[in-house]
Amino acid sequence: MRSSGSITKSGALFFRSIQITLRSASFASLSPASLTPVRNFGVGRIQTKMAPRDPNTLANYGEWLTKHTTVNFRVNFEKQRLEGSVQLELESLTEKKSQEIILDTNHLSVLSVKSNSSDLLWSLKDRVAPYGSPLHVAVPDGVPQGEILKLDIALETTKDCVGLQWMTPAQTGNKKHPYVYSQCQAILARSIFPCQDTPDVKSTFSFNITSPLPVVASGVPVPSDARGDGDKLFRFEQKVPIPSYLFALASGDLETAPIGKRSVVATGPEALKEAKWELENDMDKFLEVAEKLVFDYQWGQYNVLVLPPSFAYGGMENPIFTFATPTIISGDRQNVDVIAHELSHSWSGNLVGCASWEHFWLNEGWTTYLERRISAIIHGAPQFDFSAIIGWKNLEDSVALFGADHEFTKLIINHKGVDPEDAFSSIPYEKGFHFLYYLDKLVGREHFDKFIPHYFRTWARKSLDSFEFKQTFLDFFESYGNDEIKQKIAQIPWEERFFAPGLPPKPEFNTAYVDSCLALAEKWKQADYQPSPKDIESFTANQILVFLQAVQNFPSPLNAERSRLLGTTYNISSSKNVELKAAYYLIALGARDQSQLSGVVDLLSSVGRMKYVRPLYRKLNGLDRDLAVKTFEKNRDFYPSTTKGQLAKDLGLN
Repeated sequence: MRSSGSITKSGALFFRSIQITLRSASFASLSPASLTPVRNFGVGRIQTKMAPRDPNTLANYGEWLTKHTTVNFRVNFEKQRLEGSVQLELESLTEKKSQEIILDTNHLSVLSVKSNSSDLLWSLKDRVAPYGSPLHVAVPDGVPQGEILKLDIALETTKDCVGLQWMTPAQTGNKKHPYVYSQCQAILARSIFPCQDTPDVKSTFSFNITSPLPVVASGVPVPSDARGDGDKLFRFEQKVPIPSYLFALASGDLETAPIGKRSVVATGPEALKEAKWELENDMDKFLEVAEKLVFDYQWGQYNVLVLPPSFAYGGMENPIFTFATPTIISGDRQNVDVIAHELSHSWSGNLVGCASWEHFWLNEGWTTYLERRISAIIHGAPQFDFSAIIGWKNLEDSVALFGADHEFTKLIINHKGVDPEDAFSSIPYEKGFHFLYYLDKLVGREHFDKFIPHYFRTWARKSLDSFEFKQTFLDFFESYGNDEIKQKIAQIPWEERFFAPGLPPKPEFNTAYVDSCLALAEKWKQADYQPSPKDIESFTANQILVFLQAVQNFPSPLNAERSRLLGTTYNISSSKNVELKAAYYLIALGARDQSQLSGVVDLLSSVGRMKYVRPLYRKLNGLDRDLAVKTFEKNRDFYPSTTKGQLAKDLGLN
């Protein structure tokens, strides 16, 4: 067997490679006494009936609560289906008063529902767009409060499953084997198995996945014999309760390599060497800094799966295995802060999460704040503001796209009848960050740093809404023993911060890392400026990005000739860094530079990350609608369902 530092392949070696020495995924630093029982859901005692507060689920989770979920799936690449069953262990929250269990499903084939091997009466009700078809299971006699009812549901996914992305060998990196991965956020888990598909419900998970190819999932691998050809069983356990949207699996031609003391990277064999190099320098540093900022990492392993290029997001914070876009593998280690963001989700979102997508900022605002704190510690204090300046530009763009008075520009959004995907933007990330940054500055960094671990200990393994966050913050600082802080927090305009649309107040940023970028952009406003590659030789990739964003914001866009000169002089159009190429192509499209259209189409045909493709399609649509629609239709099957749906709306094709 190869040494621990070697690159290992699939089967038994694949799983041995990720059985690295780890701390237990338990609350070593969080004793039961330290877990404040603020809300009943998720606490290990008899629950009582509570009113559901998530408008994006049809499940009656106020009457039944999922405690454990076991999935038994066979990956059928030929039919592009998952086949098998799910077992839900549901606690009764009433004293025999609820005679039915209602679960979320969406385009799912349910074959049978049993309990203790006995068939139960069940029916799939009419579809309620955009939430799917609720599964009603009869429990005529009810169940005593606190007792567990086990449901065994046989099922198959369908061709309309929006939570799975199936890929033919031709769509993968080495074009040798098929591939499948899941993406369940926000309400897509219900298309894979019946569940209470809400972030307000968390359960432990067992995964039993049979596949002819290696599997990763959002649980700790259980050693199993995966040698030989044909179907093999891969098992995982997740002992920390998670919501349904963090259910994750992927199967394909995967190899792994170590990138830290507690971490491996998994990806296709053709990309493994580059992925290992890109990530191994920072992984342990990220973990160590995050633990000092909050408290010990609770999940045991922290691994990264680098997905095929169609993936819709920069990363998805699935526990144990972050699913990451290959666009972070840029050959310059300049985009790995995506991992700092996803790692931060191990506390904000995964351990402590929003109760509904109306309060999504509690996940993403906190995560963006922690990410920037981590980056500042590693890269220097000005990095915090530098990243925030880039984020402010993204926030301005999102507000401009929706309109300053739009509901979706609020911190707390009314989601009744809304598909959460339609509200997705940088707003919960950046507006949420700015609210936390405001509180940080209001009470002082030294004091806010004491609130951070208190907040995450108080809500560990539970879900909360914005009003519970408010009360937690006020309770902490009102009993903190500092009269000056007590007076300050009494003036916080909570209602305005929660419900005012548009941009929040803009803080004064430290522009130390930005000034040179903006100075170069000012030179480009002069039509006779003669650029040189030396202009950016001292810039990091993010500084180049700030420069490009400043050029994008010129009152009068560059002409085609000047835009082309910018791209060739600074060698951006040939860069491996997709972040920079996408920013440059927005300038080129604004300049109506026809010579760059082939590069734009190539990028749109090879990357599915919405951060890049949505702005590019919108810009291309304004310049050449026929080409935009033709490019989308040609690549429709390449994009995952989330990207596909949003692009169709952007192009007015729905």
